[in-house]
Amino acid sequence: MNKLIAALVTTLVTGAAFAQAPATTSTAPATKAEVNADAKVQKADAKAQEKISKAKAEEKETDAKADAKAEKTHAKAHAKAEKKVAEAQKDLKKTEVDAAKK
Repeated sequence: MNKLIAALVTTLVTGAAFAQAPATTSTAPATKAEVNADAKVQKADAKAQEKISKAKAEEKETDAKADAKAEKTHAKAHAKAEKKVAEAQKDLKKTEVDAAKK
């Protein structure tokens, strides 16, 4: 029994000691090639973001132009319809006047 308790205590002590040991990871300094590669990636990302921004701006401009054109077309159609309604009302009054004379 004493041996069992001694083994258990030894296991706990060594486990605790190794659990708190710092991890030995070495981070090597970046090489010149890695730095250049990172710079290229960042530059490419910046260009891509710029292209995306330009595309979104062009899309907004195109949408605005299309909306303006649609509004203009709608206004023309509305004016044309009003003109036809006015002519029809004029013809109706003329017909009523002619009918009243007879």
